[in-house]
Amino acid sequence: MGEYIEKNDTCGTICLKYLLFIFNFFFWLAGGVVMAVGIWTLAEKSDYISLLSSSTYAATAYILVVAGVVVMLTGILGCCATFKERKNLLRVYFALLLFIFLLEILAGILAYIYYQQLSDDLKTNLRVTMIEKYRVAG
Repeated sequence: MGEYIEKNDTCGTICLKYLLFIFNFFFWLAGGVVMAVGIWTLAEKSDYISLLSSSTYAATAYILVVAGVVVMLTGILGCCATFKERKNLLRVYFALLLFIFLLEILAGILAYIYYQQLSDDLKTNLRVTMIEKYRVAG
C-alpha cells in the first residue's frame, strides 16, 4: 500500500505559502496591465501606428500582449503550485520566472542601446509620412 506521510506545517511554512500566493496575485495583475496596455495601443493608437513606415512599433504592441499573457499564465501556475504544493510545478514556475527575468534584462539593455536610434527613426518616419501623404511641411 502507500506510505502515510504526515504534514507538519509550521507557522513559517504557512506564512511563506500565503506570501507566495500574494506575490503571484500581484504578478498576475501586472501581467494583466501589460496585456491591457498592448491591447489599448493596438485598439486606440492604431491610427498613429499606421502613419509610421516601420512596423517596429506595431510589433512592440503585439509583444506587450504576448508578454502579458505569458506573465498571467506564469502567475496562475505559481498560485496552483503553491496551493497544491507540487515540487515539479514549483520548478517549472521558477524556470519561467527566471526566463522572464532574463528577457527583461535583455529588453532593458536593448532599450538603452537603441533608444536614440529609435527616437531619431520615429522623428524621421513621421516627418517623411507627413510630407509625402499629407503634404504638410515639417
